[in-house]
Amino acid sequence: MGKAADKLGIDFVVSTGDNFYDDGLTSVHDAALQHSFTNIYTAKSLQTQWYTVLGNHDYRGDAVAQLSPFLREIDNRWLCLRSFIVHSELVELFFVDTTPFVQEYFTEPEGHTYDWRGINPPKSYISNLLKDLEQALTLSTAKWKIVVGHHAISSIGHHGDTKELRKQLLPLLQANDVDFYMNGHDHCLEHISDTESPIQFLTSGAGSKAWRGDIKETKKRGVNFFYDGQGFMSVKLTQTDADIEFHDVNGKILHRFTSSIFFHVKVRASW
Repeated sequence: MGKAADKLGIDFVVSTGDNFYDDGLTSVHDAALQHSFTNIYTAKSLQTQWYTVLGNHDYRGDAVAQLSPFLREIDNRWLCLRSFIVHSELVELFFVDTTPFVQEYFTEPEGHTYDWRGINPPKSYISNLLKDLEQALTLSTAKWKIVVGHHAISSIGHHGDTKELRKQLLPLLQANDVDFYMNGHDHCLEHISDTESPIQFLTSGAGSKAWRGDIKETKKRGVNFFYDGQGFMSVKLTQTDADIEFHDVNGKILHRFTSSIFFHVKVRASW
């Protein structure tokens, strides 16, 4: 990652959740921040802003601790919020807190305890989140619109599609010209094209635990790329082009594709 980031001259890093395995942080004083973040991403090129969302494993610990400004005093690269927007000249990134959408975490926690402070009642929380997101997407004039969440909308990995997101989130993205939905959750790398819109689903959940060896679905339409091993994704944006590359753990490019804007019509090529 450090070498790829240096070559690209990156502006920031996006982390798609499950930041601390297996059960999040215990408090703002948990040494896991240093062990799993500060002492891992040491390359000079990675000493830039990180934008982070919560994953389901983060909710199994002290989720509020990850949102605390105190962590920025320990490592000023760290920024984790529930849902937020990052603005730039070319792109707007809409970060979405997807864990509260998933019903089974409430109804079938399987012995896990989730930190739902600030979430209850979940129905109202989700309703307000979607309302705010729809308004922000509608008002956005960015060349590129990217939505980031932990859970997949479309995946052939271990967990597969998240039905609640397909029902509640996907229609908003399709109606508001979102270009990419980026997620983690499945421990793999994936590129899947939506069959009903230009949206590209990009899974980058292979930062650590990988090689699960299972595929949820083999005949899913729109699948362009799937890799079960460790790796990461890089994105380069210009006024007219978005270049996406999937790298293995050694930085080798496994898959790349380009989306381009011509007269406000976006086209895609992959190889």
